[in-house]
Amino acid sequence: MAAFFSKDDNRGSVLLYVMVFGTLAFSLVVVAVSGYSFGEYKAAVHRGNRETALQIAEAGINYYRWHLAHSPTDYKDGTNHDGPYVHDYIDGSGVSIGSYSLVITPPSPTSSIVTVESTGWLSVQTSSQRIVRVSLGRAALTDYSFISNTDVWIGNNTSVHGPMHSNSGIRFDGVADAPITSAVATYICKPLHGEGCNNEEKPGVWGQGGPESYWSFPVPSEDFTGGTPSLTQIKDNAINGGLYFSSSGEQGWRLKFNNTGTVTASKVTATKCYKGDDLNGANNSWFCVDIKTEGSGTTYPLPANGSLYVDDITWIDGVVRGQATVGVGTGKSAIINDNITYYNGASGTDKFGIIADQDILIPHDSPDDLEVNAALFATNGSAKRYYYTGDHKDSLSIFGSVVSAGTMTWSWVSNGGATVSGYDDITLTYDSRLLSNPPGGFPVESETRLVSWEEVKN
Repeated sequence: MAAFFSKDDNRGSVLLYVMVFGTLAFSLVVVAVSGYSFGEYKAAVHRGNRETALQIAEAGINYYRWHLAHSPTDYKDGTNHDGPYVHDYIDGSGVSIGSYSLVITPPSPTSSIVTVESTGWLSVQTSSQRIVRVSLGRAALTDYSFISNTDVWIGNNTSVHGPMHSNSGIRFDGVADAPITSAVATYICKPLHGEGCNNEEKPGVWGQGGPESYWSFPVPSEDFTGGTPSLTQIKDNAINGGLYFSSSGEQGWRLKFNNTGTVTASKVTATKCYKGDDLNGANNSWFCVDIKTEGSGTTYPLPANGSLYVDDITWIDGVVRGQATVGVGTGKSAIINDNITYYNGASGTDKFGIIADQDILIPHDSPDDLEVNAALFATNGSAKRYYYTGDHKDSLSIFGSVVSAGTMTWSWVSNGGATVSGYDDITLTYDSRLLSNPPGGFPVESETRLVSWEEVKN
């Protein structure tokens, strides 16, 4: 009997131990699971708050884009002091749940890019900040490799790398690798644009070139009216901190850019004249656009604001090291005297522009192989070369953008399409660095567009 009762007591003790330790183990598991769940909940809340902070930072960017649309030159958020500028963020129910802080970097004198950095956070978790930095540019005519305000004929000797547009019709016999657009559904193709253009109605874009998949018409037209106000601004900038050249009292000025970041200005004292024809009907005329003699030069550093203005005919050539825009005054033309290249190449920081009130010309004595790195804008004239009988050149390569209010031509062809004067091969290559960011002084639209976006880690 004693042994029997002893066994029962031991079994009860074991059961008690199992129950006690089982309960303890279960409690530990419950606590652990509860702690894990609570930790996961806190982490989820933290992640959610950080995501909301990013949305608040984005709201700050959107706000300032709206602000610039209404006040295009206000980089102080409607105040007279420097930032940061802090705003409450109001949610959809009208409650302030956080804030964003804006740091605005205005454009440099040689750019139109605005940098906006927005930091967003929630009031309940101010430590979880997110920072977004964007570059904002403005649409410009230099968003195209080539653009014209009138009819265009791109011959079979021309390659266009980058978007092209005309506010009128385009006969396209060349090769493209980007959109070719016209603002018209149809137009009357004039005889000066070759065989098949005897005042006949043609589609907005047509021809023997392609690929036709890039052709699109009609599309909205582009505004060419900004050139003259831009020249006025460049002149003001040149007088106030830039380089201003009044009338030479001679034939004009030559500006030779040097690889030292300087420019040498000299007066052109005499020109050479060659007989030729022009698109405007000035046939068998003498065109005096080549330099014969010039005076001694004076060398200047490129101005910090990048603005040069000449109230006379201007011959331009050389190596551009830095950023600059040359404005050529009322009734005057710019002449590409020789190669214009970038010291730091196509991928560097050099940027150059020429805005002429009238034409941008290539003279008779231009190099057989001519290279031009620049954005060119003939505001009331044309980008062109006159017809000189029997004068053949080999190749013209333009890296940048060409804006021509009038008819553009650097080669003259027969009705059959054979080059009879000018450059046999023409290549237009768009400088993508100009997208929404033309050289200083070039006209831009008021509405901003996103050029770059990045999140800044903190």
